[in-house]
Amino acid sequence: MPHKEESQLEIVELHPTFAAEIRGTNFDNLGSGVFDEIHAAITKYGVVKFPKTGLDDAGHVAFASRFGELDDVSPYTKLGKKHRLAFEQLFDVSNLLEDGSVASVNSHRAAMNKGNSLFHVDSSFNPRRAGYSLLKAHELPPKGTGGATEYADTRTAFDELPEELKKELLEKDYVACHSLYHSRKTAAPGFLTDINPEDHFMSRHKLVQRHVPSGRMNLYIASHAHHIEDVSPEKSKELLSTLYKHACQPKYIVAIDWNDNSDLLLWDNTCVMHRAMAGTYEGKYVRDMRRATVHDGSIHAWGLNEQSNDRMGFP
Repeated sequence: MPHKEESQLEIVELHPTFAAEIRGTNFDNLGSGVFDEIHAAITKYGVVKFPKTGLDDAGHVAFASRFGELDDVSPYTKLGKKHRLAFEQLFDVSNLLEDGSVASVNSHRAAMNKGNSLFHVDSSFNPRRAGYSLLKAHELPPKGTGGATEYADTRTAFDELPEELKKELLEKDYVACHSLYHSRKTAAPGFLTDINPEDHFMSRHKLVQRHVPSGRMNLYIASHAHHIEDVSPEKSKELLSTLYKHACQPKYIVAIDWNDNSDLLLWDNTCVMHRAMAGTYEGKYVRDMRRATVHDGSIHAWGLNEQSNDRMGFP
């Protein structure tokens, strides 16, 4: 009989309804049985933290690729953005300029990063949305200077909607249009002033959908959501605001601190939102974070969009 793989994983819950920390993962010898446990955990919890992984960039990419096909930074580099990392599958979500210096708080880089401070899901603005994201700390700012990552449980947020609103959403089956430019302009209105989001591609996704891995219903809301189709602008704005504020209530949120270089957070963009929290490190200390993003492989991956390799980016 084949040898059964022994698991040494310890799962510690971080919030009453979602989020957990997984301890004891041996990334040097990650067998299929242990990976299946990790997959079950991310399905249940939506976000999991792996402390002190010891992974370098190559190991980060290799681990991420086990979850599916990886996205890359080419939409950004094609528009002139310089990529300072060795792997195009790693998105540079640091506060650093291409020469490795810390971006000033008034820089274009800092302004574009402000979009990450709004609750969002990765790549909902692309024809094919993101499934999993794996964010790893490469170099953290001093402790006590901020920079935690917050997550919002959009499955439980849907479950606890007022019944009349939940009924409306299920009956109307609304479609939301997502725009990268919209969220960036919302977060930093003094930048991208010559860009009107309505002049550019918007990705179309159902506002409410079943989260395939768990079977639970999910509110697919994000700061990228620009408008809802086939309703008045007033109704669209009101409904998006109501749902976004509902999902961002403190009872649905957990803040996860970064404690050590090589800590890694894995989350499922199809059932949680996330955001980067501000801090006194901004403009002063290095916060070098690198993200691998896995294309969604579910039946909802492409939303109502034509399948295309075109993806959004900015210089």
